[in-house]
Amino acid sequence: MGNGLIIVNTGNGKGKTTAALGLGLRAVGHGMKVLMLQFIKGARHTGELDAAKRLEPNFKIIQLGQGFIRTHKGEQTESVVENARVSWDYAKQEISSGLYDIVILDEINNMIDYGLINVEDVISVLKERPKRLNVILTGRNAHDRIIELADMVTEMREVKHHYKKGIKAQKGIEF
Repeated sequence: MGNGLIIVNTGNGKGKTTAALGLGLRAVGHGMKVLMLQFIKGARHTGELDAAKRLEPNFKIIQLGQGFIRTHKGEQTESVVENARVSWDYAKQEISSGLYDIVILDEINNMIDYGLINVEDVISVLKERPKRLNVILTGRNAHDRIIELADMVTEMREVKHHYKKGIKAQKGIEF
């Protein structure tokens, strides 16, 4: 296998995590090993958790988060800050482990944007990762330095969303 890619899914539209899951599913179909680390999700059970269990050991999802963070930059609780530190330390170990072909860092862009994970540390880890490892970073507001480093960047842009019509999140669509 050649050099791994750094892929970014960002933007204010839906589909960033879903696109990463689709790529992971495709990779498993080619016999690759995929790990998705979810930095914010954790308080709600999602369909992708059950689907990934059916694909283990080739596809693993680990929820590291405490649920959605409803704060602004610099206003996080001590618990959220500590969880971010522990989660990032765990991610660094998994990235350097050599066990995976793809590591998906789900919503890490948000964590960087909120000031919970240092962008320079992320860049350093990405540069020092095993050369064959593909890494996908998802989440809104991808940092300019991450975009510059990436091999591929896709921006999901919201054109229309059913939330605006009062339709709640749907099982199998949002979770």
